[in-house]
Amino acid sequence: MSTAHLESAIEAAWESRDTISPDTRGKTRDAIEETLEALDSGRLRVAERQPDGVWTVNQWAKKAVLLGFRIKDMERHEGGPQGGGWWDKVDSKFAGWKKKDWKRAGFRAVPNCVVRKSAYIAPGVVLMPAGTANADVCASAGRRITVGGCANIADAVAPYAPAPSAYAPLPEDQPPPPPAPYVRGCVGYNGRFVSANGCN
Repeated sequence: MSTAHLESAIEAAWESRDTISPDTRGKTRDAIEETLEALDSGRLRVAERQPDGVWTVNQWAKKAVLLGFRIKDMERHEGGPQGGGWWDKVDSKFAGWKKKDWKRAGFRAVPNCVVRKSAYIAPGVVLMPAGTANADVCASAGRRITVGGCANIADAVAPYAPAPSAYAPLPEDQPPPPPAPYVRGCVGYNGRFVSANGCN
């Protein structure tokens, strides 16, 4: 589907979201999954800077992320410590990956890092142990950024509320000085800025 068709399908699905479940099939499910795949690959971003410098928030893409939880059942995910696992709805970004997929992605994932499906990770990123990149809503780990420690780059995904213009990360918001290329400690994304404050 084209981006315009995806947006239209997601908006329609959002209006009838109470009827969407893991049993949902057809165009609605296809639109949700295709949008999540576009986010995962970086072809679609929730917050995009336009050529004139104005930031645009694709609210419909955020809605697609939330709808993605409705079409998935809870299930066991393998790979936990001591032969254990996890109980969740969202697959790992790396599920089923082969060597060619890692080479194409171009980033480094140190053992025990966690990235969920639909999170875009740019080439050159180093994901360190215990770093959780949950970037499927408003933030993405970008070039020359290392995510480590107890890191969580994320936006609150529920409950959904139409965001005011101040919600999007805007250059004119006078953000704090950029962090060093290697970010340690606790990283939080509050809808405007990424900040590193230590784990507390």
